[in-house]
Amino acid sequence: MASIARVHVPSGNRVLILTSIAVPLTGWTVHTVSLHRKLAAARRDPLTGLLGRDGYTTRARQITDRHGDHALVVLVDLDHFKEINDGPGGHAAGDCVLAATAQRLTAWAGSRGIVGRLGGDEFAVAVRVAPSRRELRLAQLVTLLAQPVEVEGGALVDVAASVGAASPDVIGTTDLSVLQRAADAAMYAGKHTGRAVLADRSHAAVASINGRRAGRAGTHT
Repeated sequence: MASIARVHVPSGNRVLILTSIAVPLTGWTVHTVSLHRKLAAARRDPLTGLLGRDGYTTRARQITDRHGDHALVVLVDLDHFKEINDGPGGHAAGDCVLAATAQRLTAWAGSRGIVGRLGGDEFAVAVRVAPSRRELRLAQLVTLLAQPVEVEGGALVDVAASVGAASPDVIGTTDLSVLQRAADAAMYAGKHTGRAVLADRSHAAVASINGRRAGRAGTHT
């Protein structure tokens, strides 16, 4: 029959032992949560290679907070994207257009910006741009996004995008959620016009649900 060894520990020492065990466990829990958050922030969209919403938001806030009036937040929606997906090339053509758009946005933002895919055919950019160069840079972006995309089989697909932008000095805040709401409203105001719209304070005051213009993705309660 196996014997059981019993160790008698004074009550004061028991508290010390339990505390000594609990501290490392607590530290490990905090480390695990921190690691999980970092991994979530770094997670990239498998199709485009861009950061997802959480990762983009973290990096974009750094840009708006750090660069203030020289920061620019841009929202981009592809026009008639459903028609591309439903066309002869199907979803494969749609995937090519999304990937090409991601590459073009990344090239446009360069080392001074960060690009994210918010979902579907919607993208966001936070970039450092001098106020005097905003209009020129946004016009360049619209031209770049309107270039046809070569899909499988060598066919060219015509694409276009709606672009809205917002800057802290015009909107009056570096709060990313407010800037994105204003950029979203500006983008909607310029839908299918072939030009980028730079938001003013009236765009920031547009009624929203969950921080987004009613009817946009993410506005469900």
